[in-house]
Amino acid sequence: MTYDVVVIGAGPAGMSAAIQLRKAGIAVAAVDEQAAPGGQIWRGVERNAGPVSAALGADYQKGATLVEAFRDSGAEYLPATQVWQIEEGWNLFLTSEGKARRIKARAVLLANGAQERPVPFPGWTLPGVMTVGAAQILLKSGGMLPEGEVWIAGAGPLPLLYATQVLGLEGRIAGFLDTSKRPGLAALSSLPGAWRDIPGLLKGVRWLWDLKRSGRMVRGFSDLHAEGEGRLQHLQWRAGNEQRKVRADVLLVHEGVVPRIHETMALGCVHDWNSDQNYFSARLDQWGETSRPGLFVAGDAGGIGGWLAATLSGEIAALGIARYLGGSPDADSLRREAGLDERLSRARALRPFLDALYPPPAEHLADEVVVCRCEEVTAGQIRAVAKVSAPDPNAVKAATRCGMGPCQGRQCGYTVQALVAEVHGLPLADVSFFNIRPPLKPVTLGEIAALGDLEEA
Repeated sequence: MTYDVVVIGAGPAGMSAAIQLRKAGIAVAAVDEQAAPGGQIWRGVERNAGPVSAALGADYQKGATLVEAFRDSGAEYLPATQVWQIEEGWNLFLTSEGKARRIKARAVLLANGAQERPVPFPGWTLPGVMTVGAAQILLKSGGMLPEGEVWIAGAGPLPLLYATQVLGLEGRIAGFLDTSKRPGLAALSSLPGAWRDIPGLLKGVRWLWDLKRSGRMVRGFSDLHAEGEGRLQHLQWRAGNEQRKVRADVLLVHEGVVPRIHETMALGCVHDWNSDQNYFSARLDQWGETSRPGLFVAGDAGGIGGWLAATLSGEIAALGIARYLGGSPDADSLRREAGLDERLSRARALRPFLDALYPPPAEHLADEVVVCRCEEVTAGQIRAVAKVSAPDPNAVKAATRCGMGPCQGRQCGYTVQALVAEVHGLPLADVSFFNIRPPLKPVTLGEIAALGDLEEA
């Protein structure tokens, strides 16, 4: 099957792009790992109603309109489908319901969003420790709230939002361990620009105020440990000269999000280093096109900006793709008439302030802390290999199998990079990421074999 465009991801950016492409009469397939459109931000929006929808907030409810427009757009929707390889000529290999197949496209749009930044610490692999994003997926998917002594540890808007949502649904939060630092000069200097998004700024202030008023916030601590026999039972941290220990059944952690880059890395696209948030992102032109002609990126996959910025970048990428395919010679005028650049600038106005207010953590990892969960490789093992090899994460990968597990380095890549930089005394930007090899996602031999039968048929 051949399409004009294959959009990977059906979140805000992917849906917006698909809608605009279909308006231009372009044949579109939207490939989505989830069972229904909406992405992570609007997961379950078609079925959630009542108290859950109300607690998730007005921004969540706005997703229903875009999902409906996407459903009505005429784009072919391929839910519960994984892309495990992308090849030259834009051949895409998919798996759905245990079967593999290949589709072709004239252009590809990656709108597969972001992932939470993994931050290893002692005890982070214990059952009972999970990310705030994972907990929010459970809330949006089935209205599930954590039970028992529930603690949140981290910084940024998402933990504050989630805590507010839980309390709004009469759930219980035992405590919030705020890992953010006092605002520095960089954050304060970014504040005037943030006033262009007054509603967003006030929303964050309200979340913070509600949580502080609840008396559950702990600040000014260090050396967090999760402890337990076979599962999480206690948390321990240091506050000044005092050591504190509390009972805990669930710990939800979060230290920001980073773009998904495995696809663009595997395809050899040029990437840039974001020194504010310590992540790589594909270098994009004004239309969202990468250094590989015909490969576009929109939304948080190209740089963290939030759902509104993602929808606008999806519309811009759609115009760029139509222009690339030769179907929209007036893309520039359409972009100006819709005011997309001004609207996008306003949607991103708060981001420099948030990046400065919530910098990525830079704590030293003890040697015994597991970094690669898939292969159970510790920080000490990584340091030992890095000391006797070139400053290259791939040397660590070859010697320890770190990054070779099911997650393909998604959960350890940046930590390995940081450890290599530490050992060699280099800036993070001077150390590369893992080389990403196919398959991009786990695929069985049976699925690959069935692909051969399908090609012959």
